[in-house]
This record gives sequence, structure tokens and C-alpha cells, in this order.
Amino acid sequence: MTDVKIPLRDMRFATRELLDWDQHYASLGYEEATPDLVDAILEEGAKFCENVLAPLNAVGDQQGCTWKDGEVTTPEGFKEAYQQFVEAGWPSLAHDVEYGGQGLPPSLGTLMSEMVGTTNWSWGMYPGLSHGAMNTLEEHGTEEQKATYLTKLVEGTWTGTMCLTEPHCGTDLGILRSKAEPNDDGSYSISGTKIFISAGEHDMAENIVHIVLARLPDAPAGTKGISLFIVPKFLPAADGSAGERNGVTCGSLEHKMGIHGNATAVLNFDGAKGFLIGPPNKGLNCMFTFMNTARLGTALQGLSHAEAGFQKSLAYAKDRLQMRSLSGPKNPDGAADPIIVHPDVRRMLLTQKAFAEGGRMLVALCAQQVDRTHKGSDEDKKDADDLLAFLTPIAKAFLTETGFESANLGLQCFGGHGYIAEWGMEQNVRDARIATIYEGTTGIQALDLLGRKVLMSQGELLRKFTKQVHKFCQAEIDTEALAPFVTRLQELNKEWGDVTMHVGAQAMENPDEVGAASVDYLMYSGYVVLGFLWARAAKVASDKLAAGEGDAEFYRAKLATARFYFDRILPRTAGHAAAMKSGAANLMELDAEHFAF
Repeated sequence: MTDVKIPLRDMRFATRELLDWDQHYASLGYEEATPDLVDAILEEGAKFCENVLAPLNAVGDQQGCTWKDGEVTTPEGFKEAYQQFVEAGWPSLAHDVEYGGQGLPPSLGTLMSEMVGTTNWSWGMYPGLSHGAMNTLEEHGTEEQKATYLTKLVEGTWTGTMCLTEPHCGTDLGILRSKAEPNDDGSYSISGTKIFISAGEHDMAENIVHIVLARLPDAPAGTKGISLFIVPKFLPAADGSAGERNGVTCGSLEHKMGIHGNATAVLNFDGAKGFLIGPPNKGLNCMFTFMNTARLGTALQGLSHAEAGFQKSLAYAKDRLQMRSLSGPKNPDGAADPIIVHPDVRRMLLTQKAFAEGGRMLVALCAQQVDRTHKGSDEDKKDADDLLAFLTPIAKAFLTETGFESANLGLQCFGGHGYIAEWGMEQNVRDARIATIYEGTTGIQALDLLGRKVLMSQGELLRKFTKQVHKFCQAEIDTEALAPFVTRLQELNKEWGDVTMHVGAQAMENPDEVGAASVDYLMYSGYVVLGFLWARAAKVASDKLAAGEGDAEFYRAKLATARFYFDRILPRTAGHAAAMKSGAANLMELDAEHFAF
């Protein structure tokens, strides 16, 4: 099935009606980003994604990538689609005009990334990884490095990667072994092996720019001794083109559960020439620019799989005839009723819908903050940075967990047919599974949220967000149509603070309490954040209906989905709160040797 459609109407709701991006762009000085231009970009992007990328999604899964003698061939049609992508100027959409970009808001690039990801996530990873490389070079590179590499990345003729993981270390980068020996010409000789490198080798672009973590000879131990380097596949020639082959080769491709269309490479650096980015031994600080870009990109993956699964299962549920409705036939002239009449099928569909549309609102909110960090005032940038610091681990982990849940529900709607490859639902499940692992697992994101962002800030970052929730509730407390949402949201907003204080107090006695509570804390936080956004969406929809404006059926569906979320999904917070309060003892009392006998 390739009939995924870009949900332009809902994208406009999340950005224009809920978050007022039109005014947002104007206030930041993005004069070119007029509503007409934004609409034109979205419509053209949707055409490319639906007509070019969507038909290649199953092709990529079935064919995968081929490795031979260190060279990788991507699936049929991938290279040609990338050429169209570059010729249309999509890679340069939201990058600085000084380096060949179009200077449009980063948030607009996020919308394009969502469209690409929804139709073909594996293909989208090739240009997607380049954004992190571009952001890293733009923030930390020298002017010479920007002129040499950034311009090529922006135009899309070169792509980028992020090289962190090694065979013996993943999250714990403090023990990485890759070495960087100084050369006489100011460059460095990079040696080591990196694994799990997405888009690490392919035939789609002229060159690949690897952003690599390695250690200098005199580096201190641990994370304080890591430096960051540019290591191109081909060294730039004097005219700026891809020249001599560098000492980095693809040793093999991983055999994976999903995302077969993307090359996940083992890269061997054998005295490869590299160039230092940023100060020596500060590589991890610089790399966080790339990692934060990637974390928000991975949040998009969760949203993309939720949307794709929802669309396909909704179409199937309207068409598939099975049994009669318990409340009487709804299709009396047919052999049975369509399965969408059955309450449990509706439960699955509405869960997918609530997570996809709620996730879109959360990604849009995060993207809006990225714009503010680029062009806001100093105070505005600080506020946006704080909000992003708090929301990024939630968006990454919560949306990938709910995206995987949604993908599974989509398969379940198909029954046995969902397990059969031709429908595309089992591919969606397989492709979605990696998202909860990428860029730090759910557990790592949870530790970052609870340990670093909340407790280490003495709750300041949390309070900045809960104040927004409080102000919304206070403003709408007397609005009759919103009473069910506001009342529950107020209760959860208070409980959020209470449970944070409880965990913090327990952690002062036993540090393991943080790790024991962290994933439940993150999921609790995610449900409340989406609850806040769904309550705001309900206000917009209610106001539009009261004023008799726009598509009434669209707004009634928004209200119905908001009610479903509050009645059926938001109660999950109670289980997470109880689990957090149960403490660490029930996790730690069993000795390791007694887990199995």
C-alpha cells in the first residue's frame, strides 16, 4: 500500500491555528515566510512525498541496501529520488543564505521532514542526517570549514553522518577508543571503528561528510577527553569538488529488523585525514548540537509511523466487512458491517489519531522554539532554550514509544492481514521499533529529563512549563465547553509537581530512586504535555464552532478526539504515578544471580 496522504489540513491546524506560526514568523523577522509561500511549499512538498517517495517505501524494505567491496548500492529509485530532491532545492530550505540556503525558518524544514518521514522514513534518513551535520558546522565550524563543507551540505550534493558508537560502547561515550593523531599540516589522522552509522555509505551523493568523535593523544580520560572531527569520504579538491579518497571505508552493513532501505554501516577509519571542529577535548559539547537535532528528528519518526499506521488502518477499517454491530446492522445490504463500527476497533483508531495529531502539536511546539533560538532576542532565546531543554527528551522518548504503540495498533486493526507483508503494516512496525533506541534509549532520555533537566535545575525547567499550563487553566476555568479538560489538567499539573518533589526527596536518601522512577516520570510527563496541547486544541475548535467559522466537521472531530484522549488515554498517568511512588526497593532487592535458576 502506497496511498499515504500528507495531512496538510491537520498540519495547518497545529501550526497556524493552535500555535499561530503566521504571527510567530512575522515577529522573528521571517518576512519571506508568508502564509501563501508556506502553503505553496507544503503543497509542493506533499506532491513530491506522495508521488515519488511513498511508492519507494516498500521497494526499500524489500530490496534493502547492497554492500560489495566497501561500496553500497541503495534500493532501486532511491538515488533518482534524491537527485529530484536536490534539484528542487529541498535541502537548502531552512539554512543560512550565506552558505547557499533559502533562509526560511527551521520549523518549516521540520514540516518537510515530517512529510518525508511519513511517506518513506528509510529514504528520509539520508538527507535527514545531513541537517545535524549542517547545524554542527554552522555553530562550531571555522569559516573555512563552512565554505568547504557547509555549502555542499546545504545544496545537498554532499550528505552528512554522525559517528559516535563503537563496538564496545554506545551511550557511554566516555570509554570510546577512536584516536586522532596530529599531522604536520594541522589535520589529524583518525583511526578506529564506528558502528550503527545511519547513511554511513551510499551512492546517492557525491561525498559523505562524517562528523566523528575521537581522542587526542594527550586527552584526559572519560567524556572530558573527547574531540570532534570532520572526516570526509573524499577529501575536498582545490576547486571544492570531491577529490582524493580518504582512509575511511565501509566494512559491512548491519542486518536489521527494519529500515532496510537505509544503509546502517560499520565504518573503519584507517589513518583517515580529519579536521578538528571546536576546541580540543570539547567534542561532546559540540556534538550535542548534532544530537539535539537528531533527537527532535527521531521524535518525528514516532509521529511519522503513527500517522502512516493510522491512515492505512482507518482506510482498511472502513472497507473491511466483519460481523454485525452489537447495536444493530449498520450495513444491512452487505454480508457484514465494516469493522469501524465496532467499539474496540474505534478504540485502536482513536488512540492512533490522538497520538498522531497530539504528536504533531508537540513537534510543532518544539520546532517553534528552535526558530526562537535562531532569531529571538537574548531573553527570548534563553526562554526557548529552557523550554527545548525540557521538551526534547519528552518529545524524543514519548513520541517514539507512542509511535510504536500506534504502529502495533495499526497492524492489529488489519487482523491477520496486518502480519502479511503486502499490506505494509508489519513493515511500519519493524521500521518504528528502532526509534525508541536511536539517539539514546527511552531510559536514557528519562534519566536526562528527571535527573539533569528537572532535579539538577531544582525544578526550574519544570516550573516554567507548568506555569504555562496553570495560566491556560486559569484563563479558561469559567469556559463551560472546556470545563472537563481544564479541571483534570489542573489536577495533573499539581500532581506533577508533587510527584517530582516526592522522587527528589527519596533520591536524596537513595540515588537509585531517580533511575527507578525515570521512565514512568517521562511517560507521565508526556501524557500531561499532550493533555495540555489537546486542551488547547479543544479551545481552538470550540471557539471556531461557536463563531461558525471553518469546517465544522473538522472541529467537531478535534473536540471528540480531545475528549477521547482525556477519558481514555490520560488516565494512564495514575499507573505511572503509583509506580514512581512505589520506590526503588522492588527493583533492587533481587540479587543479580537470583534472576534465574
